[in-house]
Amino acid sequence: MTQAFASESEEMSSEEAAAAASACSREFRANPHPVYAALRSQAPVCPLSPPHGVDTYLITRYDDARAALADPRLSKDMYGAIDAYHRIFGDSSIALDDNMLFSDPPKHTRLRRIVGSTFTPKRVESLRQQVQKITDGLLDRCPASEPVNLLPEFCFPLPLHVICELLGVPENERKQAQEWSATVAQTGFGPEARKALELAEGNLRDYLVDLIARKRSEPDGALLSALVTAQDQDGALTDGELVSTAWVLLFAGHKSTAYQIGNAVYHLLCRPEQKRLAMRDPKAMAAAVEEIFRFETSVENSTFRYAKEDVEIRDTLIPKGALVQISLTSANRDPEMFPDPDDMDVERPNVQATHLAFGLGPHYCIGAPLARLEMQVALTTLFQRHPRMALAVEPEEARWLTVPFPAFRGLAELPVVLDPS
Repeated sequence: MTQAFASESEEMSSEEAAAAASACSREFRANPHPVYAALRSQAPVCPLSPPHGVDTYLITRYDDARAALADPRLSKDMYGAIDAYHRIFGDSSIALDDNMLFSDPPKHTRLRRIVGSTFTPKRVESLRQQVQKITDGLLDRCPASEPVNLLPEFCFPLPLHVICELLGVPENERKQAQEWSATVAQTGFGPEARKALELAEGNLRDYLVDLIARKRSEPDGALLSALVTAQDQDGALTDGELVSTAWVLLFAGHKSTAYQIGNAVYHLLCRPEQKRLAMRDPKAMAAAVEEIFRFETSVENSTFRYAKEDVEIRDTLIPKGALVQISLTSANRDPEMFPDPDDMDVERPNVQATHLAFGLGPHYCIGAPLARLEMQVALTTLFQRHPRMALAVEPEEARWLTVPFPAFRGLAELPVVLDPS
């Protein structure tokens, strides 16, 4: 620990220290919610030393999370925290991080405006028939009467093909792009993991440079082609910004939704009455999707922020230069905001306007409309075609991702039988 963190730890009670230690363990991955409840109660702004070796402050209460997500003192421009950032991700990540996710105003404002002018609700809605076609095609290939792991057969390929359709990635190039993205998404900090990460990042960067060049010479009307020509009063995206923007849309546009679909299927299968209520009509399913985002969001923690100055939150001083993460999972289970937060209630009122699964403020997820569309189509189609679908294991035997502080909260596998005899 740094000296600042050592001082914080000395001031923590034994209960606070125990909660903080639990949050860095592998064991709590299967069910982190009791640990987050303890942190909200005992150490709501908690200094941690996670496995990546860089001390971090974790914010867990809903009100604090809302405030922190919109606080300009907590910067997303990781170039400002360059030493800490390099220790976590290495130098090779910089070329893929020159985008709106890792920037502050005015740069963030400019990038968001340009991307938003092309990534419109109308463009997303125009994909509905294609999303339905991809969904049906994937389910057509799944065996009906024997166990199938729904993650690789359905949950992952669906959003991958959708985001590739949106961007204009040729079908015969999608598998390789997905493999490089999967390597970049892995949480590992040893020498071998770092070597694989750097190789995948280099390959992905080179691929995107080539793809952008092809879109520039042969425009096809897809999103990436539109981004090549889009500009505002400050000009167009630079080549580096184009590469990094394409990467963040590809990465964020399929991993988070893939795990979210898996989380939704698992929890609805465990709660038949909730599934019945969700399947009444499209409006009920849309509401159910929002509650599922709240109940088990796939994006467990916000991406890193760093304090540009000393920031005090709930009597805890976050010193200038410290890294900060916001637990969206914990905030979405805060009983001060959501009554009975550990119950999934697909009829919960006003949940879309209050949950934080897509963040808040300037960095609110630009892909939220696409994620909602994919979730609604995937779940409706899956349960309409296979109303008797059941888990192929007992609910308590389900395996969740076990890496501490992973990029995503989701299942490691989802074995189901689509049509039990």
